[in-house]
Amino acid sequence: MQARRTRLLLGLSAASVLLLLAGLAAGGDGFSIAGVAQLLQGQDAGLILGEIRAPRTLGAWLTGALLGLAGALAQGLFRNPLADPFLLGSASGASLAVVMVLAAGALVGQGLEAAGLLSRVGLVVAAFVGALGGVLLTLMLARGAMHTLRLLLAGVVVGVVLSALSDLITLAAPEALRGRQVFMLGSTGFLGWDSCALLALGLALTLPLAYRLSRTLDALVLGEDSARSLGLPLQRLRLLLVALLAASTGLAVSQTGLVAFVGLAAPHMVRRYAPGLHGYMLIASALAGAVLLLAADVAARALIAPLELPVGLLTAVIGGIYLLWLLQRQVDS
Repeated sequence: MQARRTRLLLGLSAASVLLLLAGLAAGGDGFSIAGVAQLLQGQDAGLILGEIRAPRTLGAWLTGALLGLAGALAQGLFRNPLADPFLLGSASGASLAVVMVLAAGALVGQGLEAAGLLSRVGLVVAAFVGALGGVLLTLMLARGAMHTLRLLLAGVVVGVVLSALSDLITLAAPEALRGRQVFMLGSTGFLGWDSCALLALGLALTLPLAYRLSRTLDALVLGEDSARSLGLPLQRLRLLLVALLAASTGLAVSQTGLVAFVGLAAPHMVRRYAPGLHGYMLIASALAGAVLLLAADVAARALIAPLELPVGLLTAVIGGIYLLWLLQRQVDS
């Protein structure tokens, strides 16, 4: 089994390198290696490759890694293979915050000073704060992170209520509907080097901390009573795990919108091929999420070029087909 884990990590690393190179070759004319050679000979190589394709490709990889890490944290924390990073209200909170900013910008108008304030705040900050706010509201309703079932139910309630509020706002301000739709479908087209720096910093902080807390997830597999018997302060450790889950999810959502199924499918793929302890699962799931999202991003740019598919739509289709196939395999066996 150790050999399978090593092969999986090496395979995901090799796939990451190949897809990073493929991302440089995917553009408005579809996927073309010859097009990259022509760009390198022209005067626009620095702009197209260095300022558009390269940061978008790297940003998609980093976003997928954060979502894969968040998915492994959620499934380990709740001991539920169907848990995903958006379970605790982060998606609905981010969506509500984005809709509020879009609606306020439409209502205020361009001639007022407050409109400039809204533009400076930006949708990125709104999505990040909204995602963290949704998780915080879930924690408040659940009265902490000690009771898993209460936390799950609170997350469902928060998601439904905040989604309903988003719908009400879009009814009052229809101008916000298009922006909300783009956010809900997910897009990597707005990623730049600033986004890559934020995503890389977030991954560099969350992944080592999550790895240090992986023994807590291993202990929770044995049951809460067994974990307490080991002397673990479960309340504090659960809060730390939820904080890492919220931070990684909020950062990913703030940069690309709601990219579906990556956080859910990545840990499943790792567990299917080479399961292991949570320290390994967190790293492998992050790599699997990065490969999934980057592959979907390259396909989104190349399939119907010069048009482009929403990357969240492709990840939903790919993840849904994979989970249906997995379900069918389990039924047949």
